[in-house]
Amino acid sequence: MKLILHSFDLLLKHTFTIAHDSRDVQPTLIVELQDGGFSGFGEATTNNYYGVTMDGMKTALEKVREAVENYAWGTPENLWEIVYPALQGNPFALCALDMAAHDLFAKKHGQKLYESWGLSADRNPLTNYTIGIDSVETMVVKMQEVPWPLYKIKLGTADDLRIVRELRQHTDARFRVDANCAWTADQAIAYAPELKTLGVEFIEQPLAAADREGMKRVFAESALPVIADESCIVESDVDLCAGLFHGVNVKLTKCGGLTPARRMIARAKELGMKTMVGCMTESSVGISAIAHLLPLLDYVDMDGTLLISNDPATGVTFDYGQVLYAEENGTGAKLLNR
Repeated sequence: MKLILHSFDLLLKHTFTIAHDSRDVQPTLIVELQDGGFSGFGEATTNNYYGVTMDGMKTALEKVREAVENYAWGTPENLWEIVYPALQGNPFALCALDMAAHDLFAKKHGQKLYESWGLSADRNPLTNYTIGIDSVETMVVKMQEVPWPLYKIKLGTADDLRIVRELRQHTDARFRVDANCAWTADQAIAYAPELKTLGVEFIEQPLAAADREGMKRVFAESALPVIADESCIVESDVDLCAGLFHGVNVKLTKCGGLTPARRMIARAKELGMKTMVGCMTESSVGISAIAHLLPLLDYVDMDGTLLISNDPATGVTFDYGQVLYAEENGTGAKLLNR
C-alpha cells in the first residue's frame, strides 16, 4: 500500500462569491492509495472559512502514513476508525483519505461504489447548478451559459428578492436559494412567501448556525422548507437540527468522509428529515464520490466540476442535471496524464 498526495489549483470559470467568501482559484488535495495494481482516489479542497489549508491537510495525513501503508485494515470503515483519533481535528484530510479507501475497496472487488453498498441508482435526484452572488446581469449570463433544470441561487445581499425576481424572468427552471447564514429570522419568514411564488423549493441555511431560537421561529413560520448546512457539520449535529430544519445538507469534507456521511444520512431519515449532500467546488474526484450517495438522497448539489476550467481528473458527467456514472468501478474517478 502506498499513500500519495497530489495538490492542484482549480481555476474557476467565474469569480465565485457567497455571503462570506469570494474566490477565483480553489486549491485542492487529491489522495491516492495504490495497492495491487489498483489506485483509489479521494479529495478535499482548502477552505478559508473553516481554516483548512493545504499544508495542514498534508501534515495531518503524514501522521497516519504508517497506519495507512502498513496496517492490515480491511474495510474503509475499519481504516476510518483506525485513523480517526489522529485526524479528528482535520476532517477535510480525513475525508480525502476515506474517499480514496472507498474507491480502492470497490475497485478491488470489481464493483461500482454504490453497488458495493447494495444500492440501486434507478431514481437518483438531479443536481442543481449554482449561481454565485454577482450583478444580476452577470448572474443571468451564468444561467444562459449553462441551461439547467434546477439552479441554486446564492443570496445574502441587500437586494435578495429583487435578484430572484429578475432571474425568474430568464428561466423556467426550479430554484433553490442559499443565504449562507446571512439573514435574520424576520427576513427569512418575510421573504419565504414571495420566494415560493417565484418557484423556489427550499431555503438553505438562512440564519447563523448558532441562532437556534431564530431557527425555531423560521421552522414554525416559514412558507418554505429550510435545509441546514452550516448548522449540520458533524454526526452529532443531525439530532440538534431536528425541530429546527426540514432537512440537512451533509458535506463530506466537513464531516470527515463517506463513512460518517452515510451514518448522518441514515440518522436524518430516522428523524423524518430530508437528505442532501453538497460539494465544496471539488474536481471530478470528489464529485464522483458524492455521486454514489445519490440513491440515499432527496436533493444534491454536486456541480463543482461544472464551475472549474481545468479539471485534473475524469469521472461522472452530467446530462441536464442527470448524473452519468463512469465505466470504471469504484467511484469512477481517474487522474489525467497517468
